[in-house]
Amino acid sequence: MKTLTLCFVMVAVLFGQQTFAQEKTVMVGGAAMYPSKNIIENAVNSKDHTTLVAAVKAAGLVETLSGPDPFTVFAPTNKAFDKLPKGTVETLVKSENKATLTGILTYHVVSGKMSAEDLMKAIKDGGGKATLTTVAGGTLSAMQKGKKIVLTDAKGNTAMVTIADVFQSNGVIHVIDTVLMPN
Repeated sequence: MKTLTLCFVMVAVLFGQQTFAQEKTVMVGGAAMYPSKNIIENAVNSKDHTTLVAAVKAAGLVETLSGPDPFTVFAPTNKAFDKLPKGTVETLVKSENKATLTGILTYHVVSGKMSAEDLMKAIKDGGGKATLTTVAGGTLSAMQKGKKIVLTDAKGNTAMVTIADVFQSNGVIHVIDTVLMPN
């Protein structure tokens, strides 16, 4: 019986590895992002998104972004957070600033799953500009610059999508080079 159980465990492990091996992954921050994993399960492995992950934890958004609802996340890198004035991140992650932090982070999230192709179509259909409503309730403008997608926030700051279409089990991540700010 022990041998039979061990065989089943080995088959399950090998099958699981085979499933991951067959998935089309995208490398982000030195780690493979698996489409079968959710947004949080993948993001925690990216060395380029440690600040974002810490902020998501501080804002209490881990459960939401791990849930089944599909989201499109515009994920700023650590370098994007480094562009903010010195001390901004440290101030935002304090418990007394949780509402502000949550507002900024949810401003980077759109309900539903929008691939780069979907975004490009929305831009084309909008005559060169698409307006995206964020989970925070604000809007982002998306435009095309060459073959890249550029987002403009409520304050006029722009962020370029540097890695598009990082598909997740509950949505898609587009890596961006600047932190977007709501009004």
